[in-house]
Amino acid sequence: MTEDVWTLVHAERAALIGDLVHLDDEQWRQPSLCDGWTVHDVLAHLIDTARTTRLGFVIALARARLDFDRQNTIGVERERGDTPQETLERFRRVASRRSTPPAPLDSRLVEEVVHGEDIRRPLGLSRSYPTEVVIRSLRLQARTPAAFGGAKELVARARLTATDADLSVGAGPDVRGPVLSLLLAVSGRGVALEDLEGPGVSTLAAGRPS
Repeated sequence: MTEDVWTLVHAERAALIGDLVHLDDEQWRQPSLCDGWTVHDVLAHLIDTARTTRLGFVIALARARLDFDRQNTIGVERERGDTPQETLERFRRVASRRSTPPAPLDSRLVEEVVHGEDIRRPLGLSRSYPTEVVIRSLRLQARTPAAFGGAKELVARARLTATDADLSVGAGPDVRGPVLSLLLAVSGRGVALEDLEGPGVSTLAAGRPS
């Protein structure tokens, strides 16, 4: 249900705000799990995506000459405040929005969980995500082509089995581990591979986006 998705998304945004409110300047400058982006940059990206509408996405992509990376960079530059506190306040103001780019609504869950971990893990922070949120995120990644930020082709070469949830998707050599780590691994976060085991781990490692 649409209402259900947005309730979960808003809860994740609120949890992230709670984790970020006490960061010092050095922590805001910490490199995130997103190559080339600091913790501050990732939060600016989350503001940008929270503001994005279907039409706005199309217009922004056209202005970026159909370059997704350029589009994201422009969004970060636009939404990044002069100080982390200013950026955090901007995030507070958009946290209850329900706008979305032209993508399945569960992509909003993927956005909040994966980028939430991009921020939290380098800072040594942890969150006990609702299992439903992570499962839905992983299922969406498993059926979304890589061209659209998913892992459909990768999951076709490895079977992912969660050790802490009732979930098994994919085909090929087995990969076992926490469902959150499975989600992060298929989303290109190599740090999560060390949480996994099984003959399919090498398949995930080889298939990571460059």
